[in-house]
Amino acid sequence: MASPVSVYSPTPMADRFSSTSRESLKMELLADVSLLPGEERIIDKDIIYVCPFNRAVKGKVLITNYRLYFKSSEAPLFAYMSQEKYGENGWNIYKPMDEFRRQGLPNSKWRVTFINNNYEVCDTYPTILAVPVKSKDEDLRRVAAFRSRGRIPVLSWIHRENQAVIARCSQPLVGMSGKRNKDDERYLDMIREANNTEKLTIYDARPSVNAVANKATGGGYEGDEYQNAELVFLDIQNIHVMRESLKKLKDIVYPNVEESHWLSSLESTHWLEHVKLVLSGAIQVADKVSSGNSVVVHCSDGWDRTAQLTSLAMLMLDSHYRTLRGFQVLIEKEWISFGHKFASRIGHGDKNHADQDRSPIFVQFIDCVWQMTKQFPTAFEFNERLLLTILDHLYSCCFGTFLYNCESARDQHVRSKTVSLWSLVNSRMEIYLNPFYTPESGRVLYPVASMRHLELWVTYYIRWNPRIRQQQQSPVEQRYMELLALRDEYLKKLEELQQSSSSRLANTPNTTSSTPPQPYTELHTPL
Repeated sequence: MASPVSVYSPTPMADRFSSTSRESLKMELLADVSLLPGEERIIDKDIIYVCPFNRAVKGKVLITNYRLYFKSSEAPLFAYMSQEKYGENGWNIYKPMDEFRRQGLPNSKWRVTFINNNYEVCDTYPTILAVPVKSKDEDLRRVAAFRSRGRIPVLSWIHRENQAVIARCSQPLVGMSGKRNKDDERYLDMIREANNTEKLTIYDARPSVNAVANKATGGGYEGDEYQNAELVFLDIQNIHVMRESLKKLKDIVYPNVEESHWLSSLESTHWLEHVKLVLSGAIQVADKVSSGNSVVVHCSDGWDRTAQLTSLAMLMLDSHYRTLRGFQVLIEKEWISFGHKFASRIGHGDKNHADQDRSPIFVQFIDCVWQMTKQFPTAFEFNERLLLTILDHLYSCCFGTFLYNCESARDQHVRSKTVSLWSLVNSRMEIYLNPFYTPESGRVLYPVASMRHLELWVTYYIRWNPRIRQQQQSPVEQRYMELLALRDEYLKKLEELQQSSSSRLANTPNTTSSTPPQPYTELHTPL
């Protein structure tokens, strides 16, 4: 039931219950509110709901012979109402120029351009982009005209030693007639020349048959006219296949786990098969770059499978992204700023659950990250709890991090009116840390992408099943936390002893003895 409200309505109470009004309202709102058997509408009225905790909200109130129902015409998400305060502003975790400088950019081969400062070239791209030094802004505009949604190839990551890069974009607009664009062909060759790669590898995330079919709608793929380039299809299915796969997975774990034919039921969902293909594609990207060859990655529009591949490859190549803060930067960079359509894929504030744009692309990415943490338990500074927290708040609408489809829409609303998820995470960092983390700056991770080594993420997909007890903290982690508490206790006692000894020495009269004071022996705990 809603809280007491202050409502302004000039209409006399008697007029509200006129039979004419009742009948018209029944017809008008019949599709909006489902009535219980025997429940009758009395009135509906446009009002302003003055919430005692937040601002006034415009909407419509419906009164029946059973209940009062208020529906906001603004449909505000809770993220705009949240009053939670944190010690750190999570919106500052990612600064594009700082991240470019960390990678060693700009340099003699790559420059930073602000051509998209007002989102004029591409309204779903960030404002700050890294492109080849040889390219001019006029070239970029011409290339944008030949790429779907204007999403031109731009640098995501550069290898510090061999200078090979991961560039991302959308499909070329080849169409059924096989159109060519000399500017686009020359631009991709500039990417290749930046580190003298013999052949630029273009990874198309789609199955080849889908890429061919996209020609019918004006899309397509890079053909033989792109000299000094090779095209590799990665056979990752589209958003609709992934959505149906997750639905099948849900059906076998909720409300009841399919115990009798568990393995065959799990196999029939194809979920782990899709996870395997995404990981396998990212491994190919990482391996090619690690060996000194630059790559370009795209799917259709470059905001779903492309984000999965680039971010996972960067996670394999760059240990910075395997730290707690670095992982936040990776998500902000490759997913949020580069325009993964969170609003469309998740459906925030939209009751149309049958929307064909919905798809668990980001969930699948986090699943892939979890698979990597299982295979490399000491390589990540963060733990499983962080991944669970991210997915919980992907849907919660408590934070502004995953609202809207792109940076241009987000800039107008989110940072000034909502709180970042990273504010929460970084205010309680200790609970998200992996106790077994061992930093290894130069190590490239190559997970095994085979069905024998992949697992269903039970802690996420089955944790709400009433018949499955939620997995508790592992005994090893629990013991580790106990040892940390014991260490802190010993260190506190040591500090007290040192302060006490210093105080006694200060009160001891000076002696003529030339014997030097005995040094204190530091106490070292096993941790």
